[in-house]
Amino acid sequence: MKSKLFRISFLLISALSLVATASAQRRIDRAERRELRADRHEIRADTRELRGDRREIRQDVRERNGDLRELRQDRREGALPAELRADRREIRADNREIFGDRRELRGDLRDRRDDIRDLRRDRRDARRD
Repeated sequence: MKSKLFRISFLLISALSLVATASAQRRIDRAERRELRADRHEIRADTRELRGDRREIRQDVRERNGDLRELRQDRREGALPAELRADRREIRADNREIFGDRRELRGDLRDRRDDIRDLRRDRRDARRD
């Protein structure tokens, strides 16, 4: 009898605690929820854009490496100095472009990280209000 009473009381207490925690959670109003959803979509779009930028940088690096191979091959074959100079200038320009793209990518990553932090803070604040 005591064990049955204990089980019933335990079940009742656990059910009440579930109801209490569910009612203690505050709902986020529609406008705030819409704003948070827009922020999430913006972060997803930024993520897709960053992936595309990384792909482009990898492709540029492959092309530059191919140009380097061609330059070495031309040197071995004894190409004209003007042609070698033009190849070196092209490779230097590619290096500058890749370096600039990577710098821009780092800035975009930093901005995205800040956006994610702001979204989490806004969500936390919306739940408190």
